[in-house]
Amino acid sequence: MHHKLTPSATKRLEGLEKLEERIFLSPPHQNGLEEAMVREALESNWLAPAGPHLAAFEQEICAEVGEGFLGAALSSGTAALHLALRVLGVGPGDVVFCSDLTFAGSVHPMLYEHATPVLIDCGADSCNMDPAALEKAFALYRPKAVIVVDLYGQSADWDAILPLCRAHGVPVIEDAAEALGAKYKGRPCGSFGDIGVFSFNGNKIITTSGGGMAVSRRADWIEKIRFLASQAKEPAPYYLHKELGFNYRMSNVCAGIGRAQLRTLGQRIARRKAICEGYTRAFAGLPLHLLPVPQGVTPNYWLSVIIL
Repeated sequence: MHHKLTPSATKRLEGLEKLEERIFLSPPHQNGLEEAMVREALESNWLAPAGPHLAAFEQEICAEVGEGFLGAALSSGTAALHLALRVLGVGPGDVVFCSDLTFAGSVHPMLYEHATPVLIDCGADSCNMDPAALEKAFALYRPKAVIVVDLYGQSADWDAILPLCRAHGVPVIEDAAEALGAKYKGRPCGSFGDIGVFSFNGNKIITTSGGGMAVSRRADWIEKIRFLASQAKEPAPYYLHKELGFNYRMSNVCAGIGRAQLRTLGQRIARRKAICEGYTRAFAGLPLHLLPVPQGVTPNYWLSVIIL
């Protein structure tokens, strides 16, 4: 099937052929505040994975998520997912549901724990988990946990998904790695799961150069995640380890970068929204469209996604 392009669309395509500079998918940005935060960490000698920036960054991210949340800043979003599965008791032979349209980092942590991933198909309206497919999966399996992804900075259909998971008594991990600042019916992404996960990788809406965070209203879970992320060292005057630990804590220096970046999150979202709207105008008349925004969803416009 051939599509006849409008003259204006043809002219725009001809203009693209002349572009020589590479346009990156989601490059990191700096707002000018990072250097002061890092300098403060250096001058105070808080270079270890502890310090005032780390505690403040956890509190500031949780303030974005909602009242009553606590956070554990970690080395990556993948680490946060891994420890979320750990505190939920996921182990060998357990089944874990996960959105199928996502990055591999959503699934790899299940395999670290030798669990069995069951991938749930996406819906055409948002590319997020399809509640109808989730319901079918519950008829076939008894999962230990469900990982729901807020893909491309756009919320999943929580009004449909959460009641299904609650009815089966299964905890939910919200993989909001790409969705900091996005909302569903006015409520922030990251606040819907029993545990929420963010990523601050270099390509995300804000970055700490590399990093992530787990958030929850369950103080015992966050305390356990921090414990496991710090090599599971027992509170003894010598090195005592009763269980397997991990070196997953974020550094105070990286947390300082994150604090600086967070101060202009709203500006970043506004800029990416403007880019998305620009693409919508530029692609008018072409046989493609941008990913639709379902009713009640307020994206952070992390990526402008084209559907062919």
